[in-house]
Amino acid sequence: MSAGGHKIRNQQGLHFITFAVVEWVDMFTRQQYREIIIESLEYCIKQKGVNLHAWVITSNHVHFIISAKDENKISDILRDFKKFTSIKILNSIKNTPSESRKEWMLSIFKAKGQENSRNSTYQFWRQDNRPIELVVNMMIDQRLNYIQQSGGSRYC
Repeated sequence: MSAGGHKIRNQQGLHFITFAVVEWVDMFTRQQYREIIIESLEYCIKQKGVNLHAWVITSNHVHFIISAKDENKISDILRDFKKFTSIKILNSIKNTPSESRKEWMLSIFKAKGQENSRNSTYQFWRQDNRPIELVVNMMIDQRLNYIQQSGGSRYC
């Protein structure tokens, strides 16, 4: 990312965040991978100080409207969320004998990991989250509508 790129400058602000799987692999068509995301979100709410205002899981990416409680930093929470979910999902792929796309998916994640100097083996999430701070009601309404149109919304 270039200097001054997509960084979260207001750590307590309301943000629209998108995480996409590398190569847009359709991961979340499988319930077991969606459950990992949901359980991780629940943990972040209870233990990490996340306010999750709206969210949706699509077949290959997730959208969140979030803010952080107190002195918690959204960027730290998101970093930890991405790291944890990627490890957990990759382990689930590896340990599920019935996963018909196992070799294909792992080869993609391994190739992307080898292209990235920050990884030693696999890369699951794309690095371009492009956080958007939602500072006016019109922006909030637009993102809420987008989440709703992305496959059914879930609001907290």
